[in-house]
Amino acid sequence: MLKYEHANTTIQNKTNWQRICKRFTKLIIMNRIVLLLCFLICGSFLSAQNVLQQLQQQLQQQQASSSSVSNAGAGLGNDEVIRGLKEALNVGTNKAAGSASKVDGFMKNPLIKIPFPPEVKVVETKAKQFGMGSEVDKFVRSMNRAAEEASKEAAPIFINAVKTMTITDGLTILRGGDNAATTYLQSRTTADLTNRFSPIVKNAINKVQLTKYWKPIISKYNMIPGVKKKNPDLDRYVTEKTIEGLFKLIAQEEAQIRKDPAARVSDILKRVFGKK
Repeated sequence: MLKYEHANTTIQNKTNWQRICKRFTKLIIMNRIVLLLCFLICGSFLSAQNVLQQLQQQLQQQQASSSSVSNAGAGLGNDEVIRGLKEALNVGTNKAAGSASKVDGFMKNPLIKIPFPPEVKVVETKAKQFGMGSEVDKFVRSMNRAAEEASKEAAPIFINAVKTMTITDGLTILRGGDNAATTYLQSRTTADLTNRFSPIVKNAINKVQLTKYWKPIISKYNMIPGVKKKNPDLDRYVTEKTIEGLFKLIAQEEAQIRKDPAARVSDILKRVFGKK
């Protein structure tokens, strides 16, 4: 009888100990869950704080920028504002054309370098497979040389286009973004520039003997059995890429004039863009 009672007591003690262990384990798990939730909540709160701080900084920067733009030209007459904007575009187009027309002005500027025509990329790939990599390089170089040569004639065309700017156009540009004047010039002149620029580019292409490097490449490709023959309009491609490159450079110059006092090389630019 005593042995039975002792055994029963031992079982009960074991059961009680198991219950205590289970409760203790649950408490540990619950504590870990609570701690995890605390970390998550704190992390989310800190993350939200960081986001709010970043948004606040961006808003302050935008407000400062808007204030600077809206105050540009303040207190000046419309005629003076227009004169200042025309001066900015004249300076920008002259610098852009001057930079682009130098040797390697296009070729060594990643922003405006003219690549192998994308529409005939397969021709470039095949030519290199045939061991014509050197011919491909010469062709690309000659396209960029044609653009550089044509850019020598660009400035007068841009300057004539600037003369048509109205007062309404000028005020819109003044209070626009960093490239508002360039965008205006581009939207108003691209079609006319293309027509007037085409013969200039064509003459430049002839001068640098572009077809001399192109014909062997395209002829070799078109002789491949089963391929669709290619004959892209190189005059049009080089014309479009030359004009596109010039506008990119003009946009850079405009942004400099708006932001950097050192780029305002005349009194009228300082008065129009330096007014706060």
